[in-house]
Amino acid sequence: MDVDSTLIDEEVIDQLGKEAGVGARIADITARTMAGELDFCQALRARVALLEGMDVAVFDAVYATLHFTTGALELVETLHRHGWKVGVVSGGFHETVDRLAQEAQLDHWLANRLDVRDGRLTGEVLGDIVCRTTKEQALRSWAREDGVAAGQTVAVGDGANDIPMIRRAALGVAFCAKPAVREVADAAITTRDLRLVLDLLRG
Repeated sequence: MDVDSTLIDEEVIDQLGKEAGVGARIADITARTMAGELDFCQALRARVALLEGMDVAVFDAVYATLHFTTGALELVETLHRHGWKVGVVSGGFHETVDRLAQEAQLDHWLANRLDVRDGRLTGEVLGDIVCRTTKEQALRSWAREDGVAAGQTVAVGDGANDIPMIRRAALGVAFCAKPAVREVADAAITTRDLRLVLDLLRG
């Protein structure tokens, strides 16, 4: 599943923007990107550039503001109890996703890495950006790694970046999602409670 606005309530890049004093500018780009109006990779680079010069300690401050979506931890725990594997792939950053994944005891996770020099963000992303195709590829590769048939895969997300993995999965779930995502999903959840995913699996 996706991380920002799915596994957690917040958009980490927006939280970083607030700390940098450019919250409104970053939030506007985020909203337009999630609605499918802007190319994700270009938009991410533009937002990250606005963070240049920030001390990496900002991630500790931002992490303290994050909240797991209602039902997120219960969903993961229940799935694990039934032998499922759970992974997240995020257009966000390893600086927060690593900690979220460990706290939620996830099996797989993938996110972007930010360039840091002398303890400060350079405003650049290291390596390839996690984008819509990366999310779909992660779904397929993790399924192969875990020996899970394609017909047993589930993807959950809320933004345009999640559409390819939602289409690829046997069950694609739009979670409190943008209209474009709901149009392609097999099911839509409009209440912010991830335990409702379990009802779809039982069905």
